[in-house]
Amino acid sequence: MDVLDSYSGHTDPGGPAIRRDLGALSITKVSVGPMDNDAYLLVCRATNEALLIDAANEAERLADLIGSGDSRPELRYTVTTHRHGDHWQALGAIAGMFQTTQVAHPADAGELPIPIDDLVEHGDKVRFGEIELDVVHLRGHTPGSIALVYRGDEHPHIFTGDSLFPGGPGKTAGPAEFGSLMDDLESRVFDTLPDETWVYPGLGDDTTLGAERPSLPEWRARGW
Repeated sequence: MDVLDSYSGHTDPGGPAIRRDLGALSITKVSVGPMDNDAYLLVCRATNEALLIDAANEAERLADLIGSGDSRPELRYTVTTHRHGDHWQALGAIAGMFQTTQVAHPADAGELPIPIDDLVEHGDKVRFGEIELDVVHLRGHTPGSIALVYRGDEHPHIFTGDSLFPGGPGKTAGPAEFGSLMDDLESRVFDTLPDETWVYPGLGDDTTLGAERPSLPEWRARGW
């Protein structure tokens, strides 16, 4: 697979992956599957240990992204941000290929296709190599949706699954779920992280909290 070192936040189905270097951590984004799902490979530069966020589809392409040979990162963890099937089609295959530890929130773990090894709650941390990610539980898109925050750069980076996109929160089942998601996004994301925070969603292009923050009242008013 081709990997571009010019990171724009945009990838195309079947196209090259894009990679950014944060010093201690590299982040590689690739689009997989018919729904243009995003998968993210995070590699600790000090230890070459890696974590994959959402083994969404196309296991062979994801394996190609991880690579082969002596320089290949050691994939230690797969994190599934939520239970919806378009985010875990390749989970079983990747787990089998790389013998990874599976991570998810307990409220969604029972809906995933393979057993989950590490059940994480709001405030927990996921560690690989010298990298630490904070778990943020965002209730609403699904009961167990989680985001992951990396704070080791000059500004934070957050992987939001389908809970936050450019233009608004992810789809919810009704007003109660929408209100819950908005409450969590405001209190657990926008109230605690700065505008410079880079947002990596589960589908489509990246954004920043600063770009989205002015629209919070509009999202709340429209109710979806």
